[in-house]
Amino acid sequence: MKRSRLVWIPFAVCLAVVLAAMGWISAAALEAQRKAALEENVRLALWRMDFALAPLVAQESARPYFVYRPFLPLDQGYGRMFQRRIGGQTLAPSPLLAEMPPHVLVYFQFDPGGGLNSPTLPAGSNYDLAVPDHLPPEVVRKTEARLKRVESLVDRRRLLEMLPEPAPQPARFVVSPLAMADEQQDVQPLPQIKGQQQERSSLEFQQRAQAVAQSANVMVQSPMMNLAQPGVGGETDVGGVLMTPLWIGGELVLTRRVAVGGEEYVQGCLLDWPAIKSWLLEMVDDLLPEADLEPASLPPLEKEGRTLTALPASLIPGGVAPDAEGSLSPIELSLAIASGCVLAAGIAMATVLWSLIRLSERRAAFVSAVTHELRTPLTTFHMYTEMLAEGMVPNEEQQRDYLQTLRAEAARLSHLVENVLSYARLERGRADGRLEVIRVGRLVDPIVSRLADRARQSNMELVVEKDDAVGKLAVAANPSAVQQILFNLVDNACKYAAGAKDRRIHLALGHSDGTVELSVRDHGPGISRRTARRLFRSFSKSAHEAANSAPGIGLGLALSRRLARDMGGRVRLDKNVIAGARFVLALGVLKEPEDQEPD
Repeated sequence: MKRSRLVWIPFAVCLAVVLAAMGWISAAALEAQRKAALEENVRLALWRMDFALAPLVAQESARPYFVYRPFLPLDQGYGRMFQRRIGGQTLAPSPLLAEMPPHVLVYFQFDPGGGLNSPTLPAGSNYDLAVPDHLPPEVVRKTEARLKRVESLVDRRRLLEMLPEPAPQPARFVVSPLAMADEQQDVQPLPQIKGQQQERSSLEFQQRAQAVAQSANVMVQSPMMNLAQPGVGGETDVGGVLMTPLWIGGELVLTRRVAVGGEEYVQGCLLDWPAIKSWLLEMVDDLLPEADLEPASLPPLEKEGRTLTALPASLIPGGVAPDAEGSLSPIELSLAIASGCVLAAGIAMATVLWSLIRLSERRAAFVSAVTHELRTPLTTFHMYTEMLAEGMVPNEEQQRDYLQTLRAEAARLSHLVENVLSYARLERGRADGRLEVIRVGRLVDPIVSRLADRARQSNMELVVEKDDAVGKLAVAANPSAVQQILFNLVDNACKYAAGAKDRRIHLALGHSDGTVELSVRDHGPGISRRTARRLFRSFSKSAHEAANSAPGIGLGLALSRRLARDMGGRVRLDKNVIAGARFVLALGVLKEPEDQEPD
């Protein structure tokens, strides 16, 4: 037991280390796969949302500066299309009066004097022209409330500080959601930021920004952008970064500065961020079902790779959408196979190790049992031969008794050695597998006298229950192996049923379902279930058991079963017998000749 522990403990530790390493590798590989899938889905989701937002932001940037007035005075060429005239001018309603886009809550404009107005909140004569023909009264009320909301968030001076300076080049749409922090912190230019980000995320971010800007510029470069306001003298210049997205007090606005006739206006719109957010998340629900969007400013820099380029918002991906088919990915299948192979190898090694330890223990027990079995007859030989040689037994009858004892011990030793040698030959694969076709009667008759003699040595009686019909059946068997099996069964009956009141041993021949059954039964104490489980195991008797039970080394039944299998037969314990024990040797019947002897 101690030696087996010294083997099992290191094996268990090594196996635990291997399984832990395999588990760690599997977890790392699956985590890497999950992250790769997540990053791929994030990339696709960002492209989807940016291209969906590009027309939205570009549309607002492409609006001419003069549409932020309720009504637009047009020249005679445009005037033929309209019916209203004031002071000799033809007025057209602003497109912003017709229908409020779903993503915009209110349009606003700060004039050079700092006044806040909206095209959907006309004043004076414009109110009479707009309401209710072009603008429902409830829209006016909503605009008034939302303008107060804008006024509470920001004023003209602060917006001018937050917006980039006008550029001398023609107006272009520049998508730069990270251009301004929430409180307008000083930021680093993109080339400096790039050095602090992962190269792939920065390149991906720039590619999205470039693609969105190019698609948006198609809308921004509209001829309407450079139209001078009719009726307003002087040069008109619309320049700078158009419609810069900003977070102000938790609200998302698009705003720009416009220079008209030497005066600067600040125009913009308050966006419905909850609605835009819901729309974008629904768009990527198949990729990232647990995704969320949050307002983004430049810090922290590591979020650049998951930030939209059209609006200042960062994507919080959550988890990846599960596989609809529920099938294993190639890496999962490979890891499952590898884990199964490692586990199977561990089980195989444990089985081999257990078999080797068990075999070692059984062989040690066999050596001890054989040593004990040899000691008793050798002691008897030594003592009786010494007494006979020195003339210490003058009585002839006593001399005959001593000689009979020596003869029995010699037979016992011969039987023991014969069993050990036969088992050794079977283990080495050198068993005599030559079979003969022989009648059952001729197979059993030669061994009956020897079996009866063995029974008499134990003061028991062998009763042969022979059926002539069964005796004529032919089987393919090895006669010497059958005789050895029957002798082992009778020898066991003599040893374990020696204390029975009924001292008969029955050798019976039977026929059942195409097999001949040669059975040996005694009337001893029988065999317990616990003993029956290891009854046919080789070397099953330890030295202690050999010293405290009937003589034997626990090899006879194991050898008998092996010999029977080599002939295509079987040795079994009849579990239906309650009093005593009954062992059956079953051999297949070849034919049932009536008048022909088998060769």
